[in-house]
Amino acid sequence: MHSDSIDYREGKFGYLFNGKAPSKPDLICFSHLRWDFVYQRPQHLLSRAARDRRVYYIEEPCFDHGSMRLSISERDSGVKVVVPYLPSGLNSTTAIEAVLQQMIDRLLAVEGIREFVSWYYTPMAVEFTRHLKPTVTVYDCMDELSAFKNAPATLQNLEEELFRRADLVFTGGQSLYEAKQGSHHAVHAFPSSIDRDHFMQARVFSGIEPGDQKDIPHPRLGFFGVVDERFDIELLSDIASTRPDWNFIIIGPVVKIDPATLPRLSNIHYLGPKLYNDLPSYIAGWDVALLLFARNEATRFISPTKTPEYLAAGKPVVSTSIRDVVRPYGENGLVEIADTKHEFINACEKALSNLAPDWSERVDSFLAGTSWDSTWNRMSNLIDDLLVLYQRKPSTKSRPDSLRKGITKKSQVAGAA
Repeated sequence: MHSDSIDYREGKFGYLFNGKAPSKPDLICFSHLRWDFVYQRPQHLLSRAARDRRVYYIEEPCFDHGSMRLSISERDSGVKVVVPYLPSGLNSTTAIEAVLQQMIDRLLAVEGIREFVSWYYTPMAVEFTRHLKPTVTVYDCMDELSAFKNAPATLQNLEEELFRRADLVFTGGQSLYEAKQGSHHAVHAFPSSIDRDHFMQARVFSGIEPGDQKDIPHPRLGFFGVVDERFDIELLSDIASTRPDWNFIIIGPVVKIDPATLPRLSNIHYLGPKLYNDLPSYIAGWDVALLLFARNEATRFISPTKTPEYLAAGKPVVSTSIRDVVRPYGENGLVEIADTKHEFINACEKALSNLAPDWSERVDSFLAGTSWDSTWNRMSNLIDDLLVLYQRKPSTKSRPDSLRKGITKKSQVAGAA
């Protein structure tokens, strides 16, 4: 990651960046997720988008005791991560939205953004972006956010407004597509995809096993991902207490739930968050990969990215009956589906000792047509089709130098996934 320099000469889609004209309109993403939190769908897609355009990833504001400012830092992928910093004493929602609107205007001025695509992960951002005039508006609906713990009361109404404003709606899974297809005229399902080569490294890993895992006895049953209200704590506890000879490895941050509620048995090992690049070295040492999702409103429409990632790593997978795992993975015999303690234990025993002889071949055949490159290319083509169709005037004019104040650029180390 590095600080960027800006060349303010005008180009076709705005201003030249480091002396090069971007080949496509800029993309401005508004997200509820921190870029450096967990490497998932937004990072996969927008890193690819940044190959031929400028991409700005605007996070939710941070509150501190410093000056009011925008921090802009560029990741190795070329994505510019934009973090608004607001004074901790600013408590009025109306005031916060007004300040954020001004900050977005300043960002567009300083970066010379004229034509752009607005890309939303959170409908909450509509509150401070209504005034923008993007060429195309995309809502990439990756989850049913209204069903998550602590969801804002206004989220559903703002999502309805975003549906009215959006030109394209993408969904993160088939079940979410089925739930949203009646809300917009152009809804497209783009289920979880995969960086296949990255995770296939686990099949041939011959390096030194990570130090915090190497001494854990086999068999090892592993999970990586966010541990939150979607994680089935009770199921993990029941299985681990029934099978003390199995060791359970849990990788990922704990959020929105009290860590004290997690089962603390001697055969459950919480290893914390890991870098995305290090995941194959951990999975390589597992015997079975788990999808330990509770069945509740928060998981009703999820399409776990880790399903194809586990499979690409060559590990047998056991999952609870999440709809987008049952279809297509369970129905195709690629993943074992189980919900009760006894069903889950039986499925894990089968995964440990009795996989079908052609399982690996069927997994590879299924994953062969799946990649984040392909997903992004199809999304990008839909956007390009609209850009040709609309032919709108540039939406953002040059702004006075007074708007350039309050934006800082910095370099920082990328966080862990």
